[in-house]
Amino acid sequence: MIKDYFLNKVEAALQKAINAGKLGQMSEYTKGILTVERPKNSDFGDYAVNVSCLARNAKIAPPLIAQAIVEFIDKEDNEYTVIAGFINFKAGSSLLINLIDEIFEKKSLFGKPENIEKENIILEYVSANPTGPFHIGHGRWAAMGSALANLLKFYGHDVYQEFYINDAGSQIQKLGNSLAIRIRQELGENIDFPTDEAERKNYYPGDYLIPVAKKYLETHDGLPDDVSELSDFAKLEMERLQKELLQNFRVYFDNFYSELTLHNSGKVDECVNKLKSSGKIYEKDGAVWFKSSDFGDDQDRVIKKADGANTYLTADIAYHIDKLQRGFDRMINIWGADHHGYVARVKASIEALGYDPNKLEILLGQLVNLVVNGEEVRMGKRKNMVTLDDLIEEVGVDATRFWMCMRNIDTTLDFDIELAKTNTDENPVFYVQYAHARACSIIRNIINEKIDTETGKTIPALLSEKEYNDFTDNFDKSLLENNIQDARKLVLKLEEYKSMIENSAKTRQVYTICRYVQELASEFHSFYNAVRVINDDVNLTKARLALVYSVKTVLHNALDLLAVTAPERM
Repeated sequence: MIKDYFLNKVEAALQKAINAGKLGQMSEYTKGILTVERPKNSDFGDYAVNVSCLARNAKIAPPLIAQAIVEFIDKEDNEYTVIAGFINFKAGSSLLINLIDEIFEKKSLFGKPENIEKENIILEYVSANPTGPFHIGHGRWAAMGSALANLLKFYGHDVYQEFYINDAGSQIQKLGNSLAIRIRQELGENIDFPTDEAERKNYYPGDYLIPVAKKYLETHDGLPDDVSELSDFAKLEMERLQKELLQNFRVYFDNFYSELTLHNSGKVDECVNKLKSSGKIYEKDGAVWFKSSDFGDDQDRVIKKADGANTYLTADIAYHIDKLQRGFDRMINIWGADHHGYVARVKASIEALGYDPNKLEILLGQLVNLVVNGEEVRMGKRKNMVTLDDLIEEVGVDATRFWMCMRNIDTTLDFDIELAKTNTDENPVFYVQYAHARACSIIRNIINEKIDTETGKTIPALLSEKEYNDFTDNFDKSLLENNIQDARKLVLKLEEYKSMIENSAKTRQVYTICRYVQELASEFHSFYNAVRVINDDVNLTKARLALVYSVKTVLHNALDLLAVTAPERM
């Protein structure tokens, strides 16, 4: 990265200044103290290093420190200036040209770091109950989780994506009872769900079970004797519909892990017994308690109720231990913000069973407010829902995925349906996709013949398709020697892609990708409006074509991480 290039230059010059006795009382430099930043005012340069932190050891003023260091910097074709305690620099043409050359060379691998500390990561997200359709909150975790998986894989990690099916417990019984009522309605009975709110909570009265009832009656004559048959049928049908929607939404899990199989395998009881044998659980008021407060939780937690039933925590303990036993180096979970208090107790259980709790990372996400015609739409399984399926049908997969990813995970997202459907610059996904399509259009205009509308004669292409392919495969960077400075802001924005990838992967964020492509699209539109890409000077056209191709490549790469299409025409 260019910023690393300049930082290395400054650090090397700093050491020479120390050796030459130019930095007062400073006798050594601890690597890593200095950092690079982008000046808010571009007139001050492209990057800046603040050397004020050295003043304490040097016992001289920061501007003098900066001046002493600059004396030992190899200028090459870069410009250096000192502003107070900052060394500011402007990237020379060779650095900018080499960046474009790197894009041509690496193409889809541009921005991929080398020699990272690779980890085997299990990423768990969505993990909804199989009791109904996905709501739009599930859609946010699905979009962000799959984009994060793409990002971490590109960065160099091994990523295993898992969906934890919460198919054990009373909710499955409620699902069967709810389907029974829908079947009886289909059979002509005058029956409905209870109107009393307390009783109604024992059912799922949503209309989504009506087609499930119809499907059941296609192969069955009536109600079974045991409602568990209906529970199993409805659960499998809901799972099938959920998986089908995930596939359509470009979310691909490596495994769907059933909570029920976890119980049936004996792993839940095994974890409880291990905690018991090590003295980490006790009985009180007829319940079994885990001493989670000994491991950082704010209080102890019940893992087995007085009636003998396990709590949700009990299975979650076993599930996370199972992940570690499968050999994963790191576990990343995406949970809703309402699970905030759950983090400490799960980490406590991991530590209590002899594992490193820091291997678990929890990303807590805020909810989605769906806005239709300026008004928020409320959702819930027990009322008419706006489902993820409804949303995708309304605005499309691309818009849904982009909008779901474009805010920080800990920020509530206002999803404006009407704006997401518009083909205007105000719609961020359209704005970005249009930039990619515009780049493709420029390339087509260069390699395709045209018909003069006045004479009817054929105007030959500036480059044949073969010449264009040769151009992209064997780029001659000398074409940019006299033209690169005209597009320096665009090139520097392309260069930011590398640091964006690194920072996003390390912080587990994907909204930064959305923000980056919007900024790159803006720089590209400005560049397009400022210069004439196609002109009579073939070499100048090729130089500007190199920039267009670079933008197209980086936009495509970034949108691919988001699993959003990069259209060639719009």
